Amino acid sequence: MNCRIGVISGDGIGPEIVREARKVLDRVAERYGHSFVYKELLLGGASIDVHGVPLTEETIEQAKACDAVLMGSIGGDAKTSPWYQLEPSRRPEAGLLGIRKALNLFANLRPAYLYEELRAACPLREDISAAGFDMLIMRELTGGLYFGARKTEEVDGVLTAVDTLSYNEHEIRRIAKRAFDIAMKRRKKVCSVDKANVLDSSRLWRRIVEEVAEDYPEVELSHMYVDNCAMQLVLHPAQFDVILTENMFGDILSDEASMVTGSIGMLSSASLNDTKFGLYEPSHGSAPDIAGQDRANPIATILSAAMMLRYTFDLDREADAVEAAVRQVLKEGFRTGDILSEGCTYTTTTQMGDLIADRI
Repeated sequence: MNCRIGVISGDGIGPEIVREARKVLDRVAERYGHSFVYKELLLGGASIDVHGVPLTEETIEQAKACDAVLMGSIGGDAKTSPWYQLEPSRRPEAGLLGIRKALNLFANLRPAYLYEELRAACPLREDISAAGFDMLIMRELTGGLYFGARKTEEVDGVLTAVDTLSYNEHEIRRIAKRAFDIAMKRRKKVCSVDKANVLDSSRLWRRIVEEVAEDYPEVELSHMYVDNCAMQLVLHPAQFDVILTENMFGDILSDEASMVTGSIGMLSSASLNDTKFGLYEPSHGSAPDIAGQDRANPIATILSAAMMLRYTFDLDREADAVEAAVRQVLKEGFRTGDILSEGCTYTTTTQMGDLIADRI
């Protein structure tokens, strides 16, 4: 198969972790007879440095010409980086929001899986972590509070800020269908998370999700308020299969879920539109404090590349091989600093990529 892959190395540790993911993809291509052609794209701080803006029309058009995009990380140190002296619409993260909107990436998938080998790194009580967990958070990505109208103005002499949370039935229905479709391939459970006791947008969310559920009689649907879900993720994470939720709730819950795995450096993600196209990136940030030091954990980016193989290119066998290689390296006791525990071997970013690639 010939695959055109856009590559956004990004900022901070981004270039280092993307380098290792490409190394693994190149080994997959070699082993299974594929051709991966990469196109370098600029986004975030790297784009600001060259073009003065975090996202250009050229990047959008180049991304659209690719089959998928693999991304590292966006942003820098908000206290010291000159990028954050710019007004908000020109900062690095605005580019990420912009490309999601431009590519219609409405569905964000974030798996959270507790590896047996990393159970000791899980911050939860041993009796909770012993049960393990394997969940997928399906977050709506192009609507809600982050994309609603906003303003800050003086009202009766008092500065007042307004952010608008808005969803329509079509936005809710398409993300719900995607969640139920994926649940059908997993354990056939969907937990829809909202705040329907307070918010009109959540009441509409719940109504539309229940309508979609009627087309999936094999899938068990439950509802949970977001505050309770935040508690249940640390009290009984094994109960969850697919968690379906809106943009801001999903942003918060997916980060919480990532940390109960032991390290956010282990968590991949995919952002999909209504075609096979997807943008694949680790769930963690740019970690500017360790950038360029060969200390970052590249596993989340490597697993994101595996998701790309699976969801965009339908290369399930190759995706399985990457995931198996990750498990094997962990089983052999190799660890980057964020997941290092007693008796394991400290491994640099480069070494981790080499080890995983060698086991493909």
